[in-house]
Amino acid sequence: MTESREGTRRKSIWSRASEMAAEAPPERNRYVDFLRALSILAVVVGHWLVAAPYMKDGAVEGGHLLGILPWTQWLTWGFQVMPLFFLVGGFSNGMSWAATLRKGGSYESWYSGRLQRLINPVLPLFLIWTLVAMFGTLAGIDRGIVAMAAQLALIPVWFLSVYLMVAAVVPLTWKAWKRWGFASFWALVAGAVAIDVAALRFDVPYVNFLNFAFVWLAIHQLGFAWSEGRLTPGRALLWGVGGLVALALLVGFGPYPVAMIGVPGSGLSNSMPPTLALLALGIAQAGFALALEPAARRMLDNIRLWTSVVLVNGMIMTIYLWHLTAFVLVMVAAWLLGGIGLDVQPGSTPWWLARPVWFILYIAALFPLITLFARYERASKDSGEVPHWRLIVGLLLICAGLGATAAISIASPLGVTGVRLWLVALPFVGAAIAQFGPIHRLTQLRI
Repeated sequence: MTESREGTRRKSIWSRASEMAAEAPPERNRYVDFLRALSILAVVVGHWLVAAPYMKDGAVEGGHLLGILPWTQWLTWGFQVMPLFFLVGGFSNGMSWAATLRKGGSYESWYSGRLQRLINPVLPLFLIWTLVAMFGTLAGIDRGIVAMAAQLALIPVWFLSVYLMVAAVVPLTWKAWKRWGFASFWALVAGAVAIDVAALRFDVPYVNFLNFAFVWLAIHQLGFAWSEGRLTPGRALLWGVGGLVALALLVGFGPYPVAMIGVPGSGLSNSMPPTLALLALGIAQAGFALALEPAARRMLDNIRLWTSVVLVNGMIMTIYLWHLTAFVLVMVAAWLLGGIGLDVQPGSTPWWLARPVWFILYIAALFPLITLFARYERASKDSGEVPHWRLIVGLLLICAGLGATAAISIASPLGVTGVRLWLVALPFVGAAIAQFGPIHRLTQLRI
């Protein structure tokens, strides 16, 4: 009976995705949706792969595969695909903003919809992990363990704070693109170069954080170029080769490490904040991805494949936000079972052979989370036009909360609750000030 109900549920999910896939207009660029899904799923697989906890003296140690096996750092050239997400974001934002301008729509209406769709899924994640950290601390669990679990589970939120800010300035970056074209991209590249020189050559403190803007805005501009057909497959291939050559030179002769994400013990990270090397990787990935577009779009004419893409995109933020929570749940279960499976040396042959089993467990833990929380990806229908000042103030508070969470964690080493309640409150207060639906939807949370 249970299997029958579960089969019906799976069928209904697939059926809904099939209906949405069939309703997609013929002119829709399916490759955009494919790249969005691919980039997020690659991040998920990468996170599940590089996190390599193991048991030592009865306690769980947080191993990191890139530090244990240095050769795996080269794999990040393929798994660090956040540039593709910003490329897709540029395409989608450019098309959407241009349509808004043609229809005489307002910035407030355009951006509030985007802000809702991105922040709605985050608030349940914050609420759940606040409760976990609070009750875990009150129950006497070591604060270090609570902090490590919360920090790991909430790693994904840093990206949203950056993307929200990039999307917020689309009217300015789009105007720059329309006026100066590729010169607007190269100006941002020049800014990234100047920032890295200031930070790495002259040791100017904190200036490197400006590359969160220069690097990601530059890739976003390439999305504008894509949306207007300015990066044809042949031209895109040249960009891909050029980006790859630049990356090889920067890593081979410059100060940049091979890994495109942070590695414990490394003096320089290419991603936090982003560097010129990560920008070169983004150019290479964008070029090669767009060179493959014609073949990929023909491939996506297959209705089953296209339906799969639609299905994943319908829950993509939920997958991204909750995949590390699923990882933590599996690790906690293994620890409670006496450390089963965690006594294998990370990077060894038995460890690699066990990866498929662990991935199945992660997916099994993630699936019920998707079932519970995917509903929050839909924007509220009851939101009207948001006053400009409320939208901006709300955005700043939301981004401050997300950024601080990634930097210092919601867990606190002090206080009775063990939680930095002021930090947790920032996204909720920002959402409330911005006057849209996630606060109301959150009150309807059913678990």
